[in-house]
Amino acid sequence: MSVIIPVSQRDFDTVVLKSELPVVVDFWAPWCSPCKQLLPILDDTAETYQGEVLFVKVNADENPEIVSQFHVRGLPTVMLFSDGQERERFTGLQTKSRIAAFIDRNLEG
Repeated sequence: MSVIIPVSQRDFDTVVLKSELPVVVDFWAPWCSPCKQLLPILDDTAETYQGEVLFVKVNADENPEIVSQFHVRGLPTVMLFSDGQERERFTGLQTKSRIAAFIDRNLEG
């Protein structure tokens, strides 16, 4: 079972920007093959960081306002937010170890 929460324009501010935990946001689309490959890696990573980091996903096709607001240019794009601010992002398929390093870098600060 996935611990990644789907969010939309309606609840993005509340779930992501006002979260007390750091938030990893996965921008994806159903037609995006690398997005489909990344999802199980993110699921596994989300289980590892459960209770420390919140993981959410945004369907880019259904939420163009968020995509535009955060200047998402390619999919998948994964962003880390802390205290309502974007801290870092990457685009494209990554390994679990690289995603963990991405998160750990931002948890240390």
